[in-house]
Amino acid sequence: MNYNGKMFRPISNSENGETSGDTLFIYNQVGNILTSEYSGGKIKYGHLIGLVDENGVIEIRYHQINVNNELMTGICVSTPEKLSNGKIRLHEKWKWTSGDQSEGESTLEEQ
Repeated sequence: MNYNGKMFRPISNSENGETSGDTLFIYNQVGNILTSEYSGGKIKYGHLIGLVDENGVIEIRYHQINVNNELMTGICVSTPEKLSNGKIRLHEKWKWTSGDQSEGESTLEEQ
């Protein structure tokens, strides 16, 4: 699975998360290395880097600056689901590595 040039928006997130439907992720992929810049909603600017495995599962590290000017960091595993319309839905399990170290789940859909 190749994510290069694809855009995703969250359709759900745990309450302790900062992304929302106003957050736009733009993915770039070279080989098995994935990067993304993102912003919107509670996030002024964010960046992620990850590794994509043979099944399209992404192991991610992310950092972002929120609207409160806090630097937040975390880890995430994102598992793809191919939808009937050909788009990709990503099921994410994540954990903050800053702040309260809490965990959450989110779902993103390709735009």
